[in-house]
Amino acid sequence: MNDSRGTVYAFSAPLLEGGTVNLESFRGQALLIVNTASKCGFTPQYAGLERLYEEFKGRGFAVLGFPCNQFGAQEPGGEAEIGAFCEKNYGVSFPLFAKIEVNGPGTHPLYQFLKKAKAGVLGTAGIKWNFTKFLVDREGRVVGRYAPATKPEALKGAIEGLLGVG
Repeated sequence: MNDSRGTVYAFSAPLLEGGTVNLESFRGQALLIVNTASKCGFTPQYAGLERLYEEFKGRGFAVLGFPCNQFGAQEPGGEAEIGAFCEKNYGVSFPLFAKIEVNGPGTHPLYQFLKKAKAGVLGTAGIKWNFTKFLVDREGRVVGRYAPATKPEALKGAIEGLLGVG
């Protein structure tokens, strides 16, 4: 059995439509983990995230979306509403998880790990807003952290680097 300590594979989370997924099931894939919201100025990034997912999923890449309502209450809906919104407006087919907290005492353990692995600007640990992105290599290690304003398409080169020549 592979050791998952120090990697994202040590964590699990509930899916938007129910059931829990152990991130171990993504072993060997590069991942882009994003805290999302449906009523944010960055919400159109769902389209770019879906394009990345569609382009690279056949090469061992996945986007994992984690809705969060901690920033301006921009994700107020329940799981069914979030899923319907993402599918209808952006054709999202990548895995979406149930709403979580990414800061404060209720921070999901995965986000505790991500923030510790890659600090933000000036060494800050906290997530500053919706659509903060963490890039994870095929071994489950966090290799990049990107600000909400960083468009998904700007990560294409980094993702290709993790996936190698296709």
